[in-house]
This record gives sequence, C-alpha cells and structure tokens, in this order.
Amino acid sequence: MILSPEIHIGLNQPSWIIIKHSDTGLGLFCDYSPPKTDFMTDVPTQITVRTLQQKKKNAEKISMLTAYDYSMARLLDQAGVDCLLVGDSLGMVVQGRKTTVPVTMAQMIYHGEMVARAAEHAMVIVDLPFPVGQRGVSHTLKAASKIMKKTLCHAVKMEGGHEQSESIAALVDAGIPTIAHIGLRPQSVHALGGYRVQRNAARLMQDAQAAQEAGAFMVLMECVPRSLAKEVTESLHVPTIGIGAGPDCDGQVLVVNDLLGMTEKLSPKFVRKYADVADITRKAIAEFQFDIQSGSFPSALESFD
Repeated sequence: MILSPEIHIGLNQPSWIIIKHSDTGLGLFCDYSPPKTDFMTDVPTQITVRTLQQKKKNAEKISMLTAYDYSMARLLDQAGVDCLLVGDSLGMVVQGRKTTVPVTMAQMIYHGEMVARAAEHAMVIVDLPFPVGQRGVSHTLKAASKIMKKTLCHAVKMEGGHEQSESIAALVDAGIPTIAHIGLRPQSVHALGGYRVQRNAARLMQDAQAAQEAGAFMVLMECVPRSLAKEVTESLHVPTIGIGAGPDCDGQVLVVNDLLGMTEKLSPKFVRKYADVADITRKAIAEFQFDIQSGSFPSALESFD
C-alpha cells in the first residue's frame, strides 16, 4: 500500500497533510513539517525579565505588540516579537466598545490563555482590568495570582505608578513580574478628561520612580511628550516601553490591529500602518463570493473523489 501526498494544509510550520491511499482513494491525515524557507525568522529562546533588562543595557530595542487570540499570537511569536501584550484594549478592538472599562477578569483570562498557549518565544503579559488595581493590595494580589495560574502568562501589567506602588510591591514579593503603565491610563480616561497627551512632568517622574522602587521590571508610558519620555527613560535602570512617547524609550508597543490596518476608525497620531489588511480581506471575500456564484469553487482540487 502506497500513500502519496495530495494537499498540504498550513504554511511554513508543523502542520497536517491530506494523503490518499493509492488503492482505495481514502483521505487520511498525518503530521507534516515542511522545509524551512528563507523568510522564516530564526526565533531565539524564551524572552524573560532578564532578557529585557539585558536589552536595555545593550541599547537593543524591545518590540511589543498586542495579541488577543491563538492564531495572531502564533504569527507574532514566529516573527520574533519580544513581548505579546494581552491588553484590555480588546474591549475596543475585539468587542467594539468605546473604552476599556467594561472588560472583565473572565475575558482577560479567556484571551490570555489562548495567547500564552501560542507563544514559544515571546513573553506574554496580561493586563489587570478595571478596577482590579483600584481595590486595594489584597484584591489586586488575588486577581493577579488568578490570571497567572489560569493563563500561564509570564507577567501582568497594571495602570498607575505611585498610587499603586504598594500593590506593585505586593505582586513582586509574591513572585509576579509586573509592568507599570503610566502617562495616559485608559482605565482612568474619564478622570483624565479624555484621551489627551500627559504633560505633567513631575507626576510622570514620580510615577516612574515609585514603580521602579516598588519592583516593577518595566514601565510603559502612553501619550507623553518625547522629551519627557526620554528624561524618564534615562533616569530608570528598568526598561521603558513607549506608545505615543517618542523614539527614545527602550522599546515600542502598538495595537496589532492598528499596525496591520485592520481598523476602520481614525488612528491615533502615534500609529504607523504597515499593511492594509482590511482592504485585502474585503477583496479576498469578494472573490470568494464571486467564485461560489460562478461555480468555480470548489473545483476538483478542493474536492474528494
């Protein structure tokens, strides 16, 4: 009995192949690992807190992108992205809400578990949703511990600096790597008066220093003037990640849907669109519908004998 390859499923990763028995024509499946092609990235070992600290020391930039599901997280991980952030921005990007405030713990765990399962290289960070960081040390520690256990992520991120320093210290003491998010804090958008650039230099420096002293291994700054972000970055020994904070931070983060041009809404000034996936998707679906109506799909190639 001879089994001959017929149709490959999957691209440039261990995948499945449909094969056909030479006598019976029966379709079967078996594991198939295609040869590595030139455009595939040589992915290094697991990114850790120590890796990121070394990158700052060596003046190597850190890359971070949001991820909300297994498929996208897998692609980003294979591309060599350092950190995957399961952000509560999923409330706006995935759920279509106006703010991140309605996102729940259960939703963060649901998405976080998928992303963590996909990542073999990247550090996976999960946001603590509102109002976890505002309900005291005990509640914050309990919630963060639950996220770590349920998702198997590597770290959590919480909004706030000096006001949340006790909670940050408690998480770190419990062995939970923690990132502090300062500057524009989307969970506090109503208190801040909207999505505005944060220009209070004294407050930003206070938050950054307090977060570092509490044990945060990284500080994320959002919507901060470039000169101020540079000053903060140079004052800290832990890495900084910027989003709308200029090029002088130790790394950059973007919402992957914005980067890929998947969102139709007006993008913030700090977004650079590297592709127009929305347009590509519309064209592909239009072709699919045309092929159905014309009868050209499925063809013999996509059909079983």
